[in-house]
Amino acid sequence: MSAARPLTALRTIAAVAALPLLALTACSYGSEAKDDTKAKVAAGSKKIDGLDTVKIGYFGNLTHATALVGNQKGFFQKELGATEAKYSIFNAGPSEIEALNSDSIDIGWIGPSPAINGYTKSAGKNLRIIGGSASGGVKLVVNPKKIKSLKDVKGKKIATPQLGNTQDVAFLNWAAEQGWKVDAESGKGDVSVVRTDNKITPDAYKSGSIDGAWVPEPTASKLVAEGGKVLLDESTLWPDKKFVITNIIVSQKFLKAHPKVVEAVLKGSVETNKWINANPDEAKAAANAQLKTDSGKELPAGVLDPAWKSIQITNDPLASTLNTEAAHAVKAGLLDKPDLNGIYDLTLLNKVLKAAGESTVTDAGLGAK
Repeated sequence: MSAARPLTALRTIAAVAALPLLALTACSYGSEAKDDTKAKVAAGSKKIDGLDTVKIGYFGNLTHATALVGNQKGFFQKELGATEAKYSIFNAGPSEIEALNSDSIDIGWIGPSPAINGYTKSAGKNLRIIGGSASGGVKLVVNPKKIKSLKDVKGKKIATPQLGNTQDVAFLNWAAEQGWKVDAESGKGDVSVVRTDNKITPDAYKSGSIDGAWVPEPTASKLVAEGGKVLLDESTLWPDKKFVITNIIVSQKFLKAHPKVVEAVLKGSVETNKWINANPDEAKAAANAQLKTDSGKELPAGVLDPAWKSIQITNDPLASTLNTEAAHAVKAGLLDKPDLNGIYDLTLLNKVLKAAGESTVTDAGLGAK
């Protein structure tokens, strides 16, 4: 079966690189994180495969906690030895996929929808999902004066971060399950879907231009801090309350050329996740400290604390839920039925997990042959 052809909506998304979190520096697609890795390289360390650097991308978002904490605490650099970790920060999946395609980054933390779209648009040739990172952390937050129950969402204006992004697809699918009709591309219908950048969604809520939002953390908790009410936690819609919100991807070219470097980053990820789950308060502070380093602003406790509690950190990519999310995009009319065979390569992750005495994970039959 040939790889699916995404529809116009998703072709448009992938063509538009969203504004980065910080002003652009040397990186063409994302903003470079503060360069302090030299201080973390242990004396006498050796380069892996003789490689000078590995370029890692992530979002300035708590659902990318593994990358935030791994950077802040030096877990990745420890495993990479003298091969220097260089970080770039992104604000949207399409721009990170473009960076991966152009070799501006080698490895990245990213949501499921851009990973699916990037894989299908390249006919399965540009990336692999090599690990999991986070589950949950997505909520429908509404103005309690305008919306008191789920049925009251009909006829209202609800923000999602971007046309065809992970939360947009989830909200469109949920609306369809209520029996409501919405044109996916325009957002018009029984409920109005207003695509709004997460950075400005709280202001849009305060101005009354939206009545609520289906958004990831910490945006959801920012809305609650402005008087919003959590009407629905997306995790309640999934078996075992688990669904993928962040995966780890790698350029197939880089994976083939530098598997030892990729394995080192995965070791750092597994160690980071272990430390986060064993030290949640310290990890929360470390993630917030990295957010401040990357953006110049940390989250207040009233936003940070509830946001952190709603996110589950995991090595498992929750592959079966990726398949379901792809089906939701197809149902919404945003994606032709994709061929996701080969999107995962969990070989190195499972090698790392076995060595660490942890349970291995499954690719739900979608692994590379």
